[in-house]
Amino acid sequence: MFSGIKEQINCVFERDPAAQSVFEILIAYPGLHAIIFHQFSHYLWHKGLRWLGRWISHLSRWLTGIEIHPGAEIGRRLFIDHGMGIVIGETAVIGDDCTLYHGVTLGGTTWQKGKRHPTLGNGVVIGAGAKLLGPIIVGDGVRIGSNSVVLKNITEGSTVVGIPGHIVSTEDRQVASHREEIANKIGFDAYGATADMPDPVANAINQMLDHIHIMEKQMDTIKCVLIKQGVEIDEIPMPKLSDCGIESGSDG
Repeated sequence: MFSGIKEQINCVFERDPAAQSVFEILIAYPGLHAIIFHQFSHYLWHKGLRWLGRWISHLSRWLTGIEIHPGAEIGRRLFIDHGMGIVIGETAVIGDDCTLYHGVTLGGTTWQKGKRHPTLGNGVVIGAGAKLLGPIIVGDGVRIGSNSVVLKNITEGSTVVGIPGHIVSTEDRQVASHREEIANKIGFDAYGATADMPDPVANAINQMLDHIHIMEKQMDTIKCVLIKQGVEIDEIPMPKLSDCGIESGSDG
């Protein structure tokens, strides 16, 4: 359990630049509190103590403003930012490394028992106020824009916006992975923005990330050829962005 809490704390540091210390995260992050409460209530639920599990879930909702049914399945390193108003239904399934912002609903569309809530893959990001309804499947790496309403399955790597939600782009997973790797190097998070979205700034940034990735590959190839030819190459350390007078950050 303690290793899981440590993993959650590291997750907060990675995804929230506003986090200052472990102590702050432990006492002032309702998303972390809600996940810890859920682990306990989920355990009781599957041990047959469903009334007690439900009561723990209700207590968590009262303390954090986040409602997670004890029957919901939640993967590792879920990050709940702000969290107020989040609702996660009984048969919802959330994969690893997902991010939910405040006001998100993983709800059902029927009163019938059985699977009636969404299933999220790994690395899914859901913007503030978005509603995912019904037993839909959301693939790995999907980004869902704020206040979107999603009622259908979404293929992996897609970005979804609107009411009802519609796909505005579907990225090749390999390209998306390379872009994310470069973005992490420079401390930039596009929050699901893609080249097909109507945002010229995001479009330009994504093109620069792709360009940097290609340049890195070409430089590595040239370096290998020169070394094979016996040419000595002086290794010049790459300066950090902070050394260049560039700072990145955002308000959590």
